[in-house]
Amino acid sequence: MIRTQHDLTDKTWFITFTCYQWIPLFEITDSYDLVYNWLNLIAEKCQIQCFGFVIMPNHIHLLLNLPENINSLNAVISNGKRFMAYELISRLQQQNQDKILSSLSAGCSEKEKAKGQKHRVFEPSFDAKPVYTLDFINQKLTYMHNNPVTGKWNLCSEFPDYTYSSAAFYVDDKSHPIVEITDYRVSWF
Repeated sequence: MIRTQHDLTDKTWFITFTCYQWIPLFEITDSYDLVYNWLNLIAEKCQIQCFGFVIMPNHIHLLLNLPENINSLNAVISNGKRFMAYELISRLQQQNQDKILSSLSAGCSEKEKAKGQKHRVFEPSFDAKPVYTLDFINQKLTYMHNNPVTGKWNLCSEFPDYTYSSAAFYVDDKSHPIVEITDYRVSWF
């Protein structure tokens, strides 16, 4: 599979990645904390700023701002997915989710299995769009913050009430209890 290499002259990105076959792995395993841990890790170790996020049961939307020293968005995301995948599998095993584990195992190609991969936890690619304007940031924040109350999702009645999101930070001026959110309105230029 050919993977898109993202040009890192652009430092702010709207990113989406999904669980394999849209299986709601974060919900099934109550693993929203894994995303928080990863966001905190990349903030501490790499100085990557989180402008916004929403963790859905089966996918994640992020607005990330990368410092000049980050050379590969692909490495940041693939390391994050790997970081979360091991623990997701462990939690599925603890819950005896054999049917899901079997599906995730069947998702690996023979080549991947030969390299030691046992499960496909996330779709192999991710979507990343560079951010050039404040209008684009606002559009993407609105889109992702409304995701929990739009379409088939009824995860809460008002989008700022969705726990696994940065919406309350922007709407109600509430700090997130676990993830440090950088206010793009102050720091993005």
